[in-house]
Formats: sequence, structure tokens, C-alpha cells
Amino acid sequence: MTIQAHIASLEKKHGALEEELQSVLASPSSDDTQIAMLKRRKLRLKDELERLKKTKH
Repeated sequence: MTIQAHIASLEKKHGALEEELQSVLASPSSDDTQIAMLKRRKLRLKDELERLKKTKH
């Protein structure tokens, strides 16, 4: 997998996590543990994306 393809894949996963997070936040019975987990996963993906984009240039 090329770096560009890996970046695209991570961006897609990041977007999916954002949608899932928004869905959980909109739920009246949202679980704080689940919200925290989603935010951590999203942040890890963002950090990986930034690292890959820097190595690409």
C-alpha cells in the first residue's frame, strides 16, 4: 500500500469515527466511556495522518 493510499484509508476511518461519535453524542443515553474511547481512537488516527503527511513531503 502506498503512503497516499494509507493516508486515504486513515482519512476514511477518521471520518467514520467522527460520524459514530456524533451519533453517540446525539443519543440521550450516551455512554461517557464510549465517547472517550471514540475520541482517543480519532486522535490516534489524526496523529498518524499528520505523521504520514510529514514523511510524504
